[in-house]
Amino acid sequence: MMNINRTKLNWLLVALVPFVILSCDDKDDKTAQVETHSTITIENVLDSRPLVESGRFQNSGASPVVMPGESVSIEFSAAKGQALSFATMYGWSNDLFFAPENPGIKLYMDNGTPIEGDVSVQIKLWDNGTRINQVPGAGVSHPGVSETTLQNISEVSSVDAQGNKYAQASAMIKTTLLYQGNSKFTLTIENTSGGTSNPTPFSPGVWAISYVAAGTLLNPNPLYEKGKPTANGLTNIAEMGDNSVLGAFISGQTGIFTPLSPVLVVVYNGIDNPVFKTGEKDRGNGLKELAQKGDASVLAAYLKTVQGVKQVYVLPAATTTVLLPKVGAQAGGSVSQDLTVKQGDRIAIATMYGFSNDWFFASKDNGVDAMQRGDISSSVALFDDGTALNQFPGAGITQFNLAGTPLTESNIINEVPNPNAFTTLPSISNIIKVTLQ
Repeated sequence: MMNINRTKLNWLLVALVPFVILSCDDKDDKTAQVETHSTITIENVLDSRPLVESGRFQNSGASPVVMPGESVSIEFSAAKGQALSFATMYGWSNDLFFAPENPGIKLYMDNGTPIEGDVSVQIKLWDNGTRINQVPGAGVSHPGVSETTLQNISEVSSVDAQGNKYAQASAMIKTTLLYQGNSKFTLTIENTSGGTSNPTPFSPGVWAISYVAAGTLLNPNPLYEKGKPTANGLTNIAEMGDNSVLGAFISGQTGIFTPLSPVLVVVYNGIDNPVFKTGEKDRGNGLKELAQKGDASVLAAYLKTVQGVKQVYVLPAATTTVLLPKVGAQAGGSVSQDLTVKQGDRIAIATMYGFSNDWFFASKDNGVDAMQRGDISSSVALFDDGTALNQFPGAGITQFNLAGTPLTESNIINEVPNPNAFTTLPSISNIIKVTLQ
């Protein structure tokens, strides 16, 4: 009897197994279908700088001083609306320096044509206001007698405050622009003072170019300001020809400034990242418009037709539309979106590196698990869409957000190297921060 009952029990247990398994599967399936709410936040956390490029220059010969008949050259990139400023000491003076009037040497005509040739007329002679001027010449004593009261920087036009006479600045210093193409220029500074009544060496100097945003230079007075006291190490150049202090200052003011375009956010399930794939060319579904112009509308409209895509959002920043970087104590732009997601969903984002030709930040590989929480910035990288010829970021004449028209090319999408051919960028997490909560 016991054997029969045990046999029946064994059969009963075996018969129940499918029902137990089905019950567990059904429970897991119901759990998987439970929707949860999360919030994605994208921030521009870039600690921006106002100068796109800067540097120091000096004679490449045995002496760093540029003597009459000698010259020195500066190479740089620039976009329409930007200008080149520089400063170099009138060596045989107490505290005079040559510099273009702010904001600097104009580089493009109003129609966008690069300016070439002699631009010496834009250069002026300035008094730093820290020393009493002696008769200019090899016999000037340095540093000389200090001004009783610090004077503001002023232009020296023919005669200084002490009555000493000077040739026109444009006769003593010849500046020539050469356009190399693709937004690149060479400025040659030639010492032509030997043929004037004011022969003088030129000291090592500094140069700088400001970013321009919405048609306005972020720093229109990068080296000095007329009618204001000297600052930031300009005195070291004007009195001693020492470019190290001002050079270090402007180096700290030089770096990256870029807005981020309205951010595309897509939630999907059961498919690969529908935005793009590295190693492929742009698919023609709207990524080019996002990468070149910051316009996500075309790509968003396309994604809404893709099977497996569940939600698509384009997030503009309040009041500014673009997400501006941090400027001084002012926080960078931020956007957020509430999402409804479930197990198996994935999230991808994309936004333009605003001051580029066709670079964009986007989720790597197949995006991120929608159930993930916390800082997911490590899932984002910077990519080159391969549809526009690259130029120095923030200094390209064909960059759309600098009033340019991109020059077409056709390459595969790749991650932007760092350092790249133009500059060294901060780490991605120091430009864009993405969190899921």
